[in-house]
Amino acid sequence: MNIEERIARRRRPDDAPRLVQDYDALSPTVHLRDPDGRGSVLEQLLDHLEPALNDDLPPNCYVWGPKGAGKSALLTALFSELSRTSRELSSGIHTSTRVADRVMTGFAYVDARETRSEFGLLHAILDALLEGHVPKQGIGRERLGELLYDRFFETGRRAVVVVDHLGEPETYPITVIESFLESTGSVSWIAVGHTPPAEHDAGIETTVELPAYQRYVLVDILTSRVSQGLSRHAISHEQLRRIAGWAEGDAHDALAVLFGAAVLASEAGGRTIEPETVTTAMEAVPRPNAAISRVLALPANRQRVLRKLLDLDTTEKPIGRTAETLSKDESLGLSTATITRYLYELAEVGVLERVKAKRTADLGRPPSRVEPRFPTLVFRRTFDAHSVEDRESRRRS
Repeated sequence: MNIEERIARRRRPDDAPRLVQDYDALSPTVHLRDPDGRGSVLEQLLDHLEPALNDDLPPNCYVWGPKGAGKSALLTALFSELSRTSRELSSGIHTSTRVADRVMTGFAYVDARETRSEFGLLHAILDALLEGHVPKQGIGRERLGELLYDRFFETGRRAVVVVDHLGEPETYPITVIESFLESTGSVSWIAVGHTPPAEHDAGIETTVELPAYQRYVLVDILTSRVSQGLSRHAISHEQLRRIAGWAEGDAHDALAVLFGAAVLASEAGGRTIEPETVTTAMEAVPRPNAAISRVLALPANRQRVLRKLLDLDTTEKPIGRTAETLSKDESLGLSTATITRYLYELAEVGVLERVKAKRTADLGRPPSRVEPRFPTLVFRRTFDAHSVEDRESRRRS
């Protein structure tokens, strides 16, 4: 926490503490530096990576488990620390007066959700592995492969890269990164996904599984987040146990409920989160659902459509009528046809769900409408907060 945040917390219109101290601490999109409840899996990963800590390469690996099992939280924290340590050791070697031939293994993390194409994914991997910016314009996949070969195989450098969220509707299979990296023999990869290893046609040498969290561990995770994000006594331990039981081991969904309950209580001017508020927050997290990070990684125009969609009552509206209503919003600047296409595409990837709308005539096939399949309160609050930040940034500039 920085000084600015500490000062802001004390600027209150009265002496009562605010219910929400820090939304980021409650958000399922934010990973803490030291994630809870995965000590044994961390040891497994360190065992796997031990060769890289001693100037060798580990075999390729696949880390898998259900949504909300803590895969991203653990790997982002681990590779952030490994990358920092590697840079410090390399700096010490280069600045030493002693002659040293040792080349430290590098560590990099790439989120496949943040790329829009296969080329974009490969470019992001190379950009994460190399120092300096890798140009996007005027080069193709073949040139990316040449840069990878030149900078690693020819120089003796080594690296381990994590590529997260592979195999999702908007991302690419493991075979894409396997074919790109295998030619050098100097970069090993850790792929991260949901599905079992047998479902992937790739040369996976080692696997690490993260099962769903046990209930008591999930309660500990929620308690830790509450201690950082809410005022004291804002929510009872009984309600945290209730959320953990409802989430069935999915930390993403549990945090989405906690975040949503905090939003509702704060907007209502409450000082505590009551059981009925938790119930309403649960109703705003469909099961199953698309992870909120998936939704926030969508192109900006699709996110804007989703945000406007949340303000509509689509219970009886077919997709065409919904798109027509949204197209009248000048802030979107999109045609009915474009919005209709977006709604169908978002339904295909599981961000929305198509269900039967009310029949408008006695004959013919009943039309379909769309319902959100993502945590709506989390998306609304996060989207709106980012929009305010963007406006403030543009005003200051």
